[in-house]
Amino acid sequence: MLLPPGYIVPEYFRFPGDCATGLKFTEIPNGLAALTKVPGAGWTQIFLFLGLVEKGLYTYDPTRQPGDYKNAGVLGVPNGSTMAPGEGRNRKLNSELANGRLAMMAIIGMFFQDGLTGSAWGDWAAYTDSPLRAFENELGVQAPVGYFDPMGMSKDGDEKTFLRRRESEIKNGRVAMFAAMGFITPEYVRFPGYLAPSQQLKFTDVPNGLAALSKVPFLGWIQILIFCGMVDFGLYRADPSRAPGDYENGGILGVPNASGPMADAEGRKRKLNSELANGRLAMVAITGMLFQNGMFGTTGPAMWGF
Repeated sequence: MLLPPGYIVPEYFRFPGDCATGLKFTEIPNGLAALTKVPGAGWTQIFLFLGLVEKGLYTYDPTRQPGDYKNAGVLGVPNGSTMAPGEGRNRKLNSELANGRLAMMAIIGMFFQDGLTGSAWGDWAAYTDSPLRAFENELGVQAPVGYFDPMGMSKDGDEKTFLRRRESEIKNGRVAMFAAMGFITPEYVRFPGYLAPSQQLKFTDVPNGLAALSKVPFLGWIQILIFCGMVDFGLYRADPSRAPGDYENGGILGVPNASGPMADAEGRKRKLNSELANGRLAMVAITGMLFQNGMFGTTGPAMWGF
């Protein structure tokens, strides 16, 4: 929590005078660049100070809660007293933990920004190697993360590869949306009759979720794969003149025999962005359902830990 303010304050205020002989405080850059400017004696002083604080002020006492130190109290104030156990102490310690976690994320973000842009408060435009440069204005770039490519897979700026990946994301998102609904619906409704009459297997005999993998007959899997292939190669056939997800035979919403590309560019972008966002949420949702189903062995309310 002390580090983020320490990253900000030097942008507006510096101590007057010398940090070391011939080295003024104002001559030390802010951020990571200061690591090479602080003299060896300065680093020695820093480590000695940290040791004194750690061993002197923040002395561990097994009779007190974590963070309620012997010589510093619950708020880290020298000679602080022990707070009486109760709601007040728990609230303050929980608040400190939450603020500390936020501060750890904040300082890591500052370090990354500093390292990538070359200054403590650098302009991201200075990060010339950023994968954001290639596709930051393309479909699917949405707040709050913007163009999210932490592995730099599109760093080379290959537009053809990017469009293929975007189209794959849209397809996977659509499948995930169906899958998420398909995980829930059988808990409330099943088709009547037989799934496999020759095997006397009714729809109601097939369990929901992962357990169904071992119950669906082999020919059923063949039918499923053929159907998926027909949809992928027949309905969702790509057209290079249309945006990813705006298919030749499926239109922008995947509707069979849809008309040509939508004339309203802004409306098309809004619908595709909405579908991407919903598809991403669905992919996370179905992954969570699969994990919970595997852990609890059911897709019913018990899956959620009730």
